Amino acid sequence: MTSIKRRLYALARGRDSTLGEVTVPLRDVLSYLWRRGALPYLRGLRWRPWLRACGGRLFVGRRVSLQFPRHLSVGRNVYIGDDTYLSALSTEGVRLGDHVRIREQGWIQATATLDNPGVGLTIGEGTYIGPRAVFGAGGGLTIGRHVTMGAAVHLLAENHAFQDPNQSIEAQGVTRQGIVIEDEVWIGNAVIVLDGVRVGRGAVIGAGAVVTRDVPPLAIAAGNPARVIGRRGAPRDPGSGTASA
Repeated sequence: MTSIKRRLYALARGRDSTLGEVTVPLRDVLSYLWRRGALPYLRGLRWRPWLRACGGRLFVGRRVSLQFPRHLSVGRNVYIGDDTYLSALSTEGVRLGDHVRIREQGWIQATATLDNPGVGLTIGEGTYIGPRAVFGAGGGLTIGRHVTMGAAVHLLAENHAFQDPNQSIEAQGVTRQGIVIEDEVWIGNAVIVLDGVRVGRGAVIGAGAVVTRDVPPLAIAAGNPARVIGRRGAPRDPGSGTASA
C-alpha cells in the first residue's frame, strides 16, 4: 500500500526525486490528487492554447488571473496557486522553467503602463515560490534553478525617481536596474530585495531581511539593511550557534 501511495503522489508531482515515504491514509492521498492534481490540471488545459509556449503539464489553481498570456512561456509540471495574479506583458516576457511552483496569492507584474513596458521575469527549473509573493519585474528579474523562497517575499526591480523636490514623485518616472537571484538560494519569509541586487549562488537570506546590496555566494545574510553574518560551510561559533563570518 505504501508503494502505491508513493507512486500516486509522484504522479501528481510529475517527478519521483526527493520523495520520502507517504504515510498518510490512502483517502488523503486521493483527495490531494483531486484538489492539487486533477482540477488544476483541467484548468491548465484550458489555458495552454493561449500561452506563448507550454512544455508539458500545467496546473492552475482557482481564481488565477493570467494577463497577456501570449507573453508567458512555461515548462513541464508548472504549478500556479490559487488567487495568483500574473501579468506577463513585457519586452522579454515571463518564462517559468520545469517544475516551478508558485504558491497561493502571488502577485507578478512587469509593466504598469503601456508607454513604459518592463523587462520581464525568468524562473529556473525546480524553483519554489512561497505564498503571497510580490514580484515587480520592471527592471528584469532572473531567478535561478532550485531556489526556495518562503512566504511574502518581495522582489522589487524598479524604483521611483525622487531627486527633484520641485516635481511630484509621480512625474519623475522610475529607474530600473534588475535583480538576479542565482541558483540554490534560500530566501526566508517576508524578505524584501530591492532593485540592483544580485544574490550569489547558494546564499541564505534570513527572514524579514531588507536586501539593498549584493550578497556573495554561500553567504548568510540577515537584518535591515541586510548584512553578511556568516558563510555556509564555515566553522560554527559555539557561543552563538551560528556560522562565523
